[in-house]
Amino acid sequence: MSNPSPDHFDEHHVSHQLGWLRAAVLGANDGIISTASVMIGVAAASVSHSALLLTGTAALVAGALSMAAGEYVSVSTQADSEAADLKIEKAAIQADPEGERQELAEIYQSRGLSASLAQQVATELMAHDPIGAHMRDELGLTDTHKAKPIQAAFASAVSFAIGASLPLVAAFITPPELVIWSLGLSSLLALIALGLLSAHIGGAAKLRAALRIAFWGAAAMGLTYVVGSWFGVVV
Repeated sequence: MSNPSPDHFDEHHVSHQLGWLRAAVLGANDGIISTASVMIGVAAASVSHSALLLTGTAALVAGALSMAAGEYVSVSTQADSEAADLKIEKAAIQADPEGERQELAEIYQSRGLSASLAQQVATELMAHDPIGAHMRDELGLTDTHKAKPIQAAFASAVSFAIGASLPLVAAFITPPELVIWSLGLSSLLALIALGLLSAHIGGAAKLRAALRIAFWGAAAMGLTYVVGSWFGVVV
């Protein structure tokens, strides 16, 4: 048995993780930013500490359910479109198998195969799995990137709840006079950590991801603080 070449590169792809990763990062990001921003705005309006905690809890529950519903509807729409495309391809293959085979051959030839090899590959794939070949190579739909509404909804709801719980815990353990500072600093640190983690999992640039998420989080919290302070003065 020959030993593997020392120059062999062990590939680790991340594209198969993008579906749940996108939903989870979006949910956690929204959970931290929206809950912390609402709580900072309410705290700036000088409400009681118990009212602040109640506001944060309501934001967590409502936000998690909203994220789940929104993600489910969005991804379900994508799944419906995929199902419609599948139906169209099945009908086309049944009505004109030779035309569909030729369509595949032209796709493979455009990707660099010779005309004869493209014809051979198209013929063999049409004999093996015509629907799969057309969904993958004509429409770019694979099992890896297939829409999964329930998975996306669950990931969004759970990650939102986890993210939203962080400012809630910070407010709970912090004295009322320091709660705004505690909410702001802890949320920014959590956002930076989330940006670094998501960039690491997704193979992206860590610093840019962390700065991007921190900037928008700081902007949201700062704006709601101004709004809350203004209403507090008016009242």
